Amino acid sequence: MTNSARTTRILIVDDDVETCRLIAELIAAPGRELQQRQSAASAMELAHNEQFDLVISDINLNEPESGLDVLKVFKEANPAGEVVLISGFGTLETAVQAVRAGAFDYISKPFNIGEVRATVARALARERKAPAQEPTAGVPPEGIVGRTAGMLAVYKQIAYAADSVAPVLIQGESGTGKELVARAIHTHSVRSARSFVALNCGAVTETLLESELFGHVRGAFTGAVADRKGVFEQAHGGTVFLDEIGDMPPAMQVKLLRVLQDGEVRPVGGNRAIHTDARVVAATNVDLDRAVADQRFRQDLYYRLSVIVIQIPPLRDRREDIPMLIEQFVRNAAARTGRPVVIAPEAVVALTSYRWPGNVRELENTIERLVVFSRGRIELADLPETVLAAPSLEARMFQDLPTLDELERRYLVHVLEAVGGNRSRAAEALGIDRRTLYRMAERLGVALKEDAERAT
Repeated sequence: MTNSARTTRILIVDDDVETCRLIAELIAAPGRELQQRQSAASAMELAHNEQFDLVISDINLNEPESGLDVLKVFKEANPAGEVVLISGFGTLETAVQAVRAGAFDYISKPFNIGEVRATVARALARERKAPAQEPTAGVPPEGIVGRTAGMLAVYKQIAYAADSVAPVLIQGESGTGKELVARAIHTHSVRSARSFVALNCGAVTETLLESELFGHVRGAFTGAVADRKGVFEQAHGGTVFLDEIGDMPPAMQVKLLRVLQDGEVRPVGGNRAIHTDARVVAATNVDLDRAVADQRFRQDLYYRLSVIVIQIPPLRDRREDIPMLIEQFVRNAAARTGRPVVIAPEAVVALTSYRWPGNVRELENTIERLVVFSRGRIELADLPETVLAAPSLEARMFQDLPTLDELERRYLVHVLEAVGGNRSRAAEALGIDRRTLYRMAERLGVALKEDAERAT
């Protein structure tokens, strides 16, 4: 624990001098000594000679060493010190590595002033903890895309949940990717080598749900011609994913609660209990708090399932991720059709302005359909009427949404980053010629890097 009787030492690491100064101004307080470094190498040199109560480091420092290297060096030199990482391009894999290497927290750029100050205060107040375990091997699951603050929060929660054996409850609207999050937790856990078994509780009739969950013995009911294991036995040593848990009938809720309490299942028609060691991850699009209040869901089961809660934001609340999702879905669908497909910037802007009540699943299905019927290029006129008829972004400025030009600018910047600044490849990806690309970049205020073109 930081001793209030002495000076609290904080190191800020960012390759941008102005960012260092801004963070220093935000967290400056009596009794705090602040130092700044603009490279990982110069920061890591300090680890062997000086001790800091807190290190705040950007992850991307534009050099071979990253903020993750800074984290590891400082945690090895002083396990009691805390490290907070900042990133403008958060990924699930980075979040997992950061948490497992001992990061106290992981926040996104552009950062919220209040969040930065609150995170620093919490980091300095935390008790001394043991060094975190080394990251385990694991391939990040495909399908989870997003760099907004909401998704970064989800990545952090996945990382923490993966290192726990406690039940997890994933909440979110239909189509937000709850099963992808559940699989990510399993993939990054020590159970990753064992089975991940999913069951949609709302898609099975009540009479069959008990058998699906706990199995049955031969002759237990008409059609039970052989013994059959339920999902808990199938996932022994691994993870059971119970989707749409809010639709589970009350009688089955009682039996599931008993399994969570005792770690045993009793197959339908069986006379002996079977021990099972399966980690439970549940998901729902139902407001379980309201369901508990309405006595449609057992409160004791809710408490058992919600030890760790992960809330997935709807797609309309993370619009800046939509161009990235569109790019991935177009690429994947084009690969399946066997022909290249590009999408016009105006179409991307229109798709980004739509509210997507079906969330990521609806967007993916829409892109799949557009690619199938395209002739190599998806134009604005090709979009569904529901998208074209939606209010423009300008009509919803009261919701603090970006303008059409801003979305187009962000998409252009994203494409340029994806192709390493290569102007020819950027123009090809956008389905325009280079002259049009130059005019577009000039109109939107986006600089085209000359050296990036020569380097390819």
